[in-house]
Formats: sequence, structure tokens, C-alpha cells
Amino acid sequence: MPGGRRGLPPFWRRAPEPLGRGGAAFPAPCRRHEPSERRLGPCRRGSPAPPGPVSAAPTPSPVPGGPLSLREVRCLQCLTKNLSRYAADIKSLPPNIKDKLITLMSRQGQITDSNISEVLHPAVESLDLRDCDISDNALLQLYNCKQLKKINLNSCKENRLGITSEGVIALALSCPYLCEASFKRCCDITDSGVLALALNCQFLQIVNLGSCSGIMDASLQALGENCKFLHSVDFSSTRVTDDGVVALVSGTCSKNLKEIHMERCVNLTDVAVEAVLTCCPKIHIFLFHGCPLVTDRSRDVLEQLVISNKIKQVTWTVY
Repeated sequence: MPGGRRGLPPFWRRAPEPLGRGGAAFPAPCRRHEPSERRLGPCRRGSPAPPGPVSAAPTPSPVPGGPLSLREVRCLQCLTKNLSRYAADIKSLPPNIKDKLITLMSRQGQITDSNISEVLHPAVESLDLRDCDISDNALLQLYNCKQLKKINLNSCKENRLGITSEGVIALALSCPYLCEASFKRCCDITDSGVLALALNCQFLQIVNLGSCSGIMDASLQALGENCKFLHSVDFSSTRVTDDGVVALVSGTCSKNLKEIHMERCVNLTDVAVEAVLTCCPKIHIFLFHGCPLVTDRSRDVLEQLVISNKIKQVTWTVY
């Protein structure tokens, strides 16, 4: 940062219209991160430079989501070390710079309930908050993130207590295009939160509810009835029963399901295993170890599928 001056360097704040080689102007950055909008027009050698002086200072990357210059990276690193000082400047950053800042802050566990509103922007598509200490209050601030497609709230070590069905319902109502939602060890989420996801986010493809102890059969039934694109689901270490699994694999997603994790579910029996193997022709990964009520009957059915190379990965426990 320039010595003694508060705020970001001028190149962060000016309206970006960077110049290419030979003075040819690049198109202004698009706000929505669509692949077709990331392409730049051709730069012709020898094209006349526009009138007026051309600044030699580095400019932000003209391509949304493209690589940053070394100076930009250093500025972002400085921001993460002085978040309170530069809060006003962060809010006015362009979306492509904010995306890089979100990634950096997420990796360092710096996104919180109090600062998430500063780094969010309407075109954000992915949030990885597994290392961040947040609660429902953060999810309530996603009301303007209509383009969000992926959110990761997994907890790698211990239970996350701040995320409840209230926050998940707010997420579902705010982000209708959500495709991937991960809540591993968010033990305060109940069926009402998953029901809101299933009803409002019908493009869901991947759902992780592992170790969500409040999840019951109603969650699996809601996913099966409403999420036809669902292909990967994890409800391991929950209290679901055979009825929930049957409802899931008998629903609209049955032909698309490729991966099911239901290990350490103490209420599941051979009925659940056979339902998955019967109703899901594309199943490739099927984990159900640690289910004490599953018997050799399931193993016999599995052996036939393994021989036919329909299963790529399977785990179970022999009791």
C-alpha cells in the first residue's frame, strides 16, 4: 500500500477499461461469470493508440476470474491482514477481485458473520466456508446471491453448532440455482431445512448430510421427490431407516444416482441395500460399512454387480 495513504491504490477504484497491446481497448469486464463472456476480442498489431495519456500503472485483470497480477495478489494479501482498516474499500471492489479475495479469506478462515456482507457480490457462484467460524447470521446475508451454485459448510473435525434449519431455509429461498450443498457435521439441521432445499433448489446434484444427527426419513423422501438431477448423496451416521432410503431411490433421482454414502447408519438393513442396487442402475460408489443390521444377503447381491463391473467402489462390514 502507498506509504501513509489510507484506502486502496487508485487502480483498484477506477472504472476498469484496460488497454491491450497496441492500445486496443478490451471490453469492460462482465459481471456474470459466463464462459462466453470471458473471451477477449482480438488485439491487432500496429493499431493506433487512442488519444490522451496511457497510465503505466498495473490494471486489474480484464477477464473476470482470470489470473491476477503480482501487485494485485500482494494487495489482496495486505487486505486480509488489515480487514478492519480497509472494510470500506473491500465493499467497492469489482466482482472478479472479490472472488479472489473470498478464496483467500476462506482458506485462512477469515470470513465471519460480521464481514461476509463486505466480500459478497450478486454474481458469486461458490462459497467454501468449511474453515470459517460462521452461523445462521452469515446465511441470512446471502439474500442477494441468486447465482450461488455451490456452498460448503462441512466441518472437518467437530460438530458445527451455529448452522441450523433457519439458516438453511434462508439459503434455499435466496439461492434457487444451488447445485451442491455440503453440511457435514452440522448437527442442528433438521428435516425442515432439507425440505426447503429440496423444494426451492431443484437443480441440486450433490448433497452432503453426513453426521447431521437431526436428519430423518423425511429429508430423503423430499430429495427423492423433488431433486431429479441428484447424483451424489451422503447421509452417513444419521438415524434414517429403510423407509427413507426406499423413498429416496424410488423417486425422480433414481436413474441419476451414482454415489450413495450411508455408512454407520445403525437402523438400516438389507432392505435399504437391495433397494439401492435394484433402483439405481448407474450406482458406481456405494458405501454402507458400519451398518450392524446388514447381513450376508446384501453381500450376495453385491458380488454379482462387482463381477459385472457395475460397481467401482463399495464398502461394507461383516458382523
